[in-house]
Amino acid sequence: MSKPKAVVLAPMRGPSWDQLQELADCHYDPSIEHIPLRMHKEEDLAALVREHGATILISEIDKVAGPVLEEPLIVVASTRGDPTNVDVPAATAKGIPVLRAPGRNADGVAEITIALMFAASRHVCQGDRDARAGEIYKDGVIPYQRYRAWEINGRTLGIVGYGAIGRALAWRAKGLGMNVITYDPYAKDATHTDLDALIAESDVVSLHAPVTPDTKGMFGAKQFAAMREGSIFLNAARADLHDGDALVAALKDGPIAAAGVDHFKNEYLDPASELAQLPNVVLTPHIGGATYNTEANHTKIVVDGIAALLKGERPETIVNPEVLGRREPASGPDRTEK
Repeated sequence: MSKPKAVVLAPMRGPSWDQLQELADCHYDPSIEHIPLRMHKEEDLAALVREHGATILISEIDKVAGPVLEEPLIVVASTRGDPTNVDVPAATAKGIPVLRAPGRNADGVAEITIALMFAASRHVCQGDRDARAGEIYKDGVIPYQRYRAWEINGRTLGIVGYGAIGRALAWRAKGLGMNVITYDPYAKDATHTDLDALIAESDVVSLHAPVTPDTKGMFGAKQFAAMREGSIFLNAARADLHDGDALVAALKDGPIAAAGVDHFKNEYLDPASELAQLPNVVLTPHIGGATYNTEANHTKIVVDGIAALLKGERPETIVNPEVLGRREPASGPDRTEK
């Protein structure tokens, strides 16, 4: 039997990429390698799948919906933790298995959170700006006077959301000598069942919850006001989790001393916004998961899932397992030329 064909639009790395090329004939053209970033329209993506006779589609940002799902695909793999780029209900209606890549960026996001914490607590960005501007002794004040701070060692970190990223952050913080407490109503091993109690005990609060109707705006004026004087707020998850105006107020008037944020609504921050003008917040443009390791991780996760499907097994990362009992054989329809 000839190998299935695959259209691969996500960046792939590591031994699992070699494995995929053994399993399938791959057309590899990752969107991230195009400048500007390329995103196919649904009609164009469907045409690309047809052009290459593909029955396997792997995508990170391209929308897999509408005419794409009219193609005889035997699997769609999204290299995202949550396959938001795939119309899962439509794929399910077509009997197409959808795979995802949970936890692919857990270590990367945990690392950027640690970076934000140190940058915010130790005035790293302001110190960098002073050094570059020749203002080390700005206004006759030595840096030691301007930038004294508490060390992270011995402080309490409150992690809100104790999934893969929260856990990856927890062991790193413990290694730095921090006391770690956690809140997550869905994690039985979280230390706290009450968010207010966690906030009251934390010197640093870091958000790592998914955005749901229950968590959207979960950190507002009340929560910021309840934070300890001189504490630090971190959000390397999604901006929808906190109230932006309330964060600005808390940074300007207390009680928090500093913050670190890695995501903005609509993936953009207006340079004229109040947040962008504040000296006590460190801002990064959603780069927590921007590591080559993340790409190697999602490659392994989705390739393991595809390999399982081709063997007639159930992948651990399938989003719609109900399709497995009514799908065509794993080899898929015959798309070879007659």
